[in-house]
Amino acid sequence: MKTNAVQIHAHGTAGVMNYEQVALPALSKGQVMVQNTAIGVNYADIYERQGDHGGPHSTKPFPIMMGHMAVGVVHSRWSDTSGPAIGTRVGYIGPNSYADHTIVPADRLFPLPDALSDDVAGGYLLRGLTAEYLLRRLYPLGPGKTALVHAAAGGMGVLLGQWGRLLGARMIGTVGSAEKAMQAAQYGYESLIDYNAGDFAPQVLDLTDGKGADVIYDGVGRSTFRQSLDCIRPRGMLISYGTASGNVGEFDLQLLHSKSIIVTRPTLRNWIADPTEARTAALATFDALTNPAIATPIGAILPLAEAAKAHCLLEGRTMTAPIVLKP
Repeated sequence: MKTNAVQIHAHGTAGVMNYEQVALPALSKGQVMVQNTAIGVNYADIYERQGDHGGPHSTKPFPIMMGHMAVGVVHSRWSDTSGPAIGTRVGYIGPNSYADHTIVPADRLFPLPDALSDDVAGGYLLRGLTAEYLLRRLYPLGPGKTALVHAAAGGMGVLLGQWGRLLGARMIGTVGSAEKAMQAAQYGYESLIDYNAGDFAPQVLDLTDGKGADVIYDGVGRSTFRQSLDCIRPRGMLISYGTASGNVGEFDLQLLHSKSIIVTRPTLRNWIADPTEARTAALATFDALTNPAIATPIGAILPLAEAAKAHCLLEGRTMTAPIVLKP
């Protein structure tokens, strides 16, 4: 069977992505074919396109089919494969999602609740699962905790702010402009700081009576990491979960010594590697995404053939909500 897909034949800018027909392999035991209806666009896709293998994906031979998550319906499956029936709406985290159809292991599918639309699931499944482990497992947030979120107006920031507040935590965010501060104010943040208008660390210390944040969620990387060490409380945790401004690079461990700071660089795949854990995480994520207290705006919906435009929008850091591609 052939399907339309976005592939790269070399690493580089968004222009290296090609929309073309590709032949899919035959299904084998344990596999299903999903007909995709909404495909998420994430920074992990950009890292892979650029060949940044310090990111979450290892080297692959060319051509590489792009994408790492989507939602759709089960189109067909291997004859004795258990799991969701043909026609079931599902989401998945896995490679080759920038396509009309994708072959996926049946045990990695997440059946979607009726209350969750394809577009919202497509835009937020990976972000939601990431937020779930960041907020509930890696550093459990709750009443009495203060969290600082960098890029509060971005796709992850929108979700972290609302879900963190729902868990009872005090949420502080940083943004790149006064306009983005106004946008992020809708999404659970008590205070917002424009990091382009001055150093953010002194302002965080002022807001916390000199104590610093209990936890910092940093999806920006190079431009925010060093200053974040100055506004974390003793024994606090700095979670560097993304590198939108570039990799943090090497740094002196002695910078952590005086306050016993914990620094971690997690990735989602390790937190959903176990199928049972993944299913539990998905249920918690779907509960959050369908909670009336959490808004799930979509920044843009584009045809799959315009994946390059989607990457440019995401890299430009102008979007304040997720981008969805439609086959």
